[in-house]
Amino acid sequence: MTSASTATNITWHDGHVTPKERAQLLKQKGLTIWFTGLSASGKSTIASALEQHLLHKGVNAYRLDGDNIRFGLNKNLGFSPEDRTENIRRIAEVSKLFADSATVAITSFISPYRADRDSARKLHADASIPFIEVYADVPVSVAEERDPKGLYKKARTGEIKEFTGISAPYEAPENPEIHIRTDLVSIAEAVQQITAFIEKFK
Repeated sequence: MTSASTATNITWHDGHVTPKERAQLLKQKGLTIWFTGLSASGKSTIASALEQHLLHKGVNAYRLDGDNIRFGLNKNLGFSPEDRTENIRRIAEVSKLFADSATVAITSFISPYRADRDSARKLHADASIPFIEVYADVPVSVAEERDPKGLYKKARTGEIKEFTGISAPYEAPENPEIHIRTDLVSIAEAVQQITAFIEKFK
């Protein structure tokens, strides 16, 4: 799997609406909130609550969930290191498009490799779109104890190969914008912390 473009005879076509004009017309600025963390770290739970909270505040937000994306856009990808990288490359592009449309894009992906998350960040930076990395941090022992999908149990028995945190690596963020110990704070507290942080981007 390669991220290099193989298309030929293509030209980028700018529209008539500038990002600034779009933000003024829709009365909000777009950005991407990128959740990363182990399976069962609470990423999707907090992301779902955040999406609901923002929508109830009148903020246009949309959540892109790791499992959900693999039912459609990325259903041809497995969990090899190469496929994981391509999975994140695609979702980075999609979240950038959502954010460019003046939507708050909320992504919830394990995204285990630091280099892939850095690439997603650079993609947004090159487009002058805010990228907020949220590290849903939890000890592996706690995530394994939660194990709502029974994945850790399957990984321990060898039924699932290349499982992040057990038989595949997870490279924790070094300088995330937001670091949440999800075993120490409530969902509501996590949502409040993220909401307060993004106020500066209004």
